[in-house]
Amino acid sequence: MTTYLWEIGTEELPADFVADAIDQWKALIPRSLAEHFLTSEKIEVYGTPRRLAILISGLPEKQADREEEIKGPSANQAYKEGKPTPALEGFAKKQGISLEDIEVRDTPKGEFIFVQKKIQGKTTSEILQKLSPHWLTSLEGRRFMRWGDGDLRFPRPIRWLVALLNGDILPLKLVNGSTTINSDRLSSGHRVLHPNFISIDNAQDYLNTLSKAKIEVDPQQRENLIKEQIQAVAETVKGVAVISSELLAEVVNLVEYPTAVLGKFSDEFLSLPEEVITTVMVKHQRYFPIKESAEKGKLLPYFITIANGDPAKSQIIAQGNGRVIRARLADAQFFYKADCDDHLDSYLPQLENVTFQEKLGSMRDKVDRIMEIAQQISDQLKLSQKQRTLMESTAMLCKADLVTQMVYEFPELQGVMGEKYALASGESPEVAKGIFEHYLPRGAGDKMPQSLTGQVVGIADRLDTLVNIFGLGLIPTGSADPFALRRATNGVINIIWSSKLKINLLEILEAIAKEFIVAHPKQESPLKLVKEFFAERLRTLLKEDLKIDYDLVNAVLGEGDQWALDRGLKDVLDLRDRAKFLQQIRQDGQLKEIYETVNRSARLAVKGDLDRQQLEPTKMIKSELFQKSSEKGFYEGLLTLVSLTKNVQKERDYQKLVNGLKTIAPKVAEFFDGENSVLVMDENPHIQKNRLNLLGLLRNHALILGDFGAIVKG
Repeated sequence: MTTYLWEIGTEELPADFVADAIDQWKALIPRSLAEHFLTSEKIEVYGTPRRLAILISGLPEKQADREEEIKGPSANQAYKEGKPTPALEGFAKKQGISLEDIEVRDTPKGEFIFVQKKIQGKTTSEILQKLSPHWLTSLEGRRFMRWGDGDLRFPRPIRWLVALLNGDILPLKLVNGSTTINSDRLSSGHRVLHPNFISIDNAQDYLNTLSKAKIEVDPQQRENLIKEQIQAVAETVKGVAVISSELLAEVVNLVEYPTAVLGKFSDEFLSLPEEVITTVMVKHQRYFPIKESAEKGKLLPYFITIANGDPAKSQIIAQGNGRVIRARLADAQFFYKADCDDHLDSYLPQLENVTFQEKLGSMRDKVDRIMEIAQQISDQLKLSQKQRTLMESTAMLCKADLVTQMVYEFPELQGVMGEKYALASGESPEVAKGIFEHYLPRGAGDKMPQSLTGQVVGIADRLDTLVNIFGLGLIPTGSADPFALRRATNGVINIIWSSKLKINLLEILEAIAKEFIVAHPKQESPLKLVKEFFAERLRTLLKEDLKIDYDLVNAVLGEGDQWALDRGLKDVLDLRDRAKFLQQIRQDGQLKEIYETVNRSARLAVKGDLDRQQLEPTKMIKSELFQKSSEKGFYEGLLTLVSLTKNVQKERDYQKLVNGLKTIAPKVAEFFDGENSVLVMDENPHIQKNRLNLLGLLRNHALILGDFGAIVKG
């Protein structure tokens, strides 16, 4: 068996590209080998800042021989008056076969020429020579560049290639303009600890050879080493390192030989808000903070950096990094003190100089709109005067920290500093917390706002952005979503769901859209598009996050059904609850008990014209038109449902509705298929309408839960 090594040596690659390239190759290479009829025992993909590598073991020396059936021209094209045509002769020549090997076979499209062609397997080396360059050029990512005078694009210049089949060099070359790089067995060691080229004798020796040259090529091993070293270093100062998964993933691909180094900064900086210190450490310097304990311990005046240099120089590295962070923290300390000298509301006029969007005005204009929308939500929630005052202050101050010196220097701290400065200005804790929390959730998996001020102002902020950006026609397409409108819409829905807020989104969207048209009379109303966008996000959240079956989502949300969508937007909390309840009764078997009759009724009811909100049988049914006892039984069953359904509408206890539908189900079954069954589409138009109204009324009662006509199984 054969082992293949393919290493691409580069200048320092972006950390995120290393991880992404490894993932791409893990998906591509097994598929690529299978397409070329090559098997392997193991495929390993490695990467460091200066190299990407593939190690494939257990390869055969060549493909297995195989037979392949090839379809040629039709028999009419292949033969004329019983003799082979040029089309057939050309086909045979191309396939390298004689005419005696031809088979005429009947197909659904007529007779065609077929041949069973024996294909001799190619050598593995020949196939890998073709595939390896393709694996390189197939990689995708951002920040690709050209270098030299060639057209080859890659995140960083490529400096060497290693290609070995066991101990033999596989001849490959990479041409980039006037530069040609030929494959060899020479790789490069660590820039500092082993600054020489190293020779790899055999592909199987790859890991061991690089290890001797101070290269840990396996990202997982580097991660394990980093975590072990970080915790060991933190223990030397009786602390616990705070390891964020994002920073760890980045640091892993910034080093080839990791060394955890302890650094220190002055205790005086601990008077700064902890978020400021950790932001400087993590976001700007890629340092790991150290706390007294894992559970809400105080921050210690230490940090850990992961060096890629000589471990013997750790003290010098620590001193250098210490000087850098001390300077950064000194700046932050100055900004903090300067910002606290003024009340937070004194920054509001400066928001007029910050553009939200060219056609939508300044951030101050946006704040005014947020305040107005928050007031509408407060009206719907019937908040007290005290709550309204808190809401108004939160909305007014929610963006004020954007023009402070601290947030200008550290944009990641927006909201965080707003809370700190609000408290320093004497604002209530509810207002301060709302300023911070109105940015939550920042993305999938983030925590939700817990304060009512944060919830309401957060919804108002997102709805303002959503409707107004849609109004300008800046609608997300594909992966392009520069204003993060998908995230904003998901945020609105998830805040309402998690906080159980009784908000009529449809009413608020209509009001915002109306205000947009007043301000932009030449634009069309964005309302329809915004509603459809909400439908799309609701559908995704219900199916992917809550695992609701697609047909049950259609039952509560409709498919292009404006009535169902409007109802859902009036109460997205109820929309979710109905979808979850339908999923529950499918799982416990209750849906199966009522599915057949209610689904059949709903599908037939569309042939009638009964208003979907009508529930009263006495207004819509003429008993004198009954011809069978089953019609009367159906009618009487509907009479018993009326008061029950109206109570369900108020109480949202959908189990009671299901119980009622279970009771009427046998009567509906008798109407359809019993001894006294009827033909719904009777020739008499009055009888037909009467029977369709019976079905329409049952559909309407069931519609309180969902459209059973959209459900495909019980």
